[in-house]
Amino acid sequence: MDSISQVVLGAAVSNAVLGKKIGNRSIVYGALIGTIPDLDVWIAKFFYDPITQVQIHRGFSHSILFYLILSFLLAFLIFKIEKHKEVTFKQSYLAVFLILFTHSILDVFTTWGTQLFWPFFDKMAFKSIFVIDPLYTIPFFICLLISMRFPKQNKKRFFWNNLGIGISSMYLIVTLLLKFNVYLKVSNTLENNNVIYSSLVVKPSAMNTILWNIIVETEDAFLISDYSFFDSKPITFEKHLKNHKLIESLNNEPIIIQLKEISENQFIITSNENKLQFNDLRFGLLSNTSYEKKYAFSYELINENGKWKAVEVPKEKRDGVKLLKDLWFRLQGN
Repeated sequence: MDSISQVVLGAAVSNAVLGKKIGNRSIVYGALIGTIPDLDVWIAKFFYDPITQVQIHRGFSHSILFYLILSFLLAFLIFKIEKHKEVTFKQSYLAVFLILFTHSILDVFTTWGTQLFWPFFDKMAFKSIFVIDPLYTIPFFICLLISMRFPKQNKKRFFWNNLGIGISSMYLIVTLLLKFNVYLKVSNTLENNNVIYSSLVVKPSAMNTILWNIIVETEDAFLISDYSFFDSKPITFEKHLKNHKLIESLNNEPIIIQLKEISENQFIITSNENKLQFNDLRFGLLSNTSYEKKYAFSYELINENGKWKAVEVPKEKRDGVKLLKDLWFRLQGN
């Protein structure tokens, strides 16, 4: 989830555990600790290439194993600072671990997911909420701000804090129900049209849970569509040929293996002027017209002295602006 949401969540969790002892200082601790797992993005920039940075994000730094270890260090620090306020090491450890653990639990709901049980399992992802969702963050943030206005022993402080946690948690449950509803509609449509498919992925579009993106994998293509709860017309699909045969000879190349893992095997290959392009389908298209199809994440495959590498196709600012405009009109239904 985005940094602001994680700051709010961490602050609220810390407030719930330590607020009675240290008041608003607990919120400062929670806000700071709640951002630590996502520092893997910045640290990785010093050691890895851009594609590997994407691959390792939400790996070890978002795992229970990492949290168990880090919690000892941070809890000891808080205990030393706040022991005059009768904060015990046990309370400090509980607060730190819950701040970190809930960070990853929230990430599990997102379209990106997180490797909570590293190194034993791949990323878990419910894919029911986009990485930025104002309906999750804004009510939660308002409740936290109101909570901060009351003294540390005041019951109203914890009423508002817990209300924020409750509302945000309930919203996450609602996103799962919305996703399941869309999933049923799409699967019924596919069945009625006798479409044979191997996988079906349904996930929310940017910053809302009204418009949902759909990716259906068949033997030779991916069928892409979207569905808004305001739609009145049937769901239709656009076919995108896989063209995986174009890179059959490259399947053992490290960069191809890496890109396949990042894209969760939801990719197509296009060829233009003898240039191969790896297109990650998970985040849809930036533009889709009769003369141009531009995917949100594309990589040009380049052979340099017998070694293959990938360079991300640059995106322009106007692509993002147009995408948001199209999104606004599309979620209103067709």
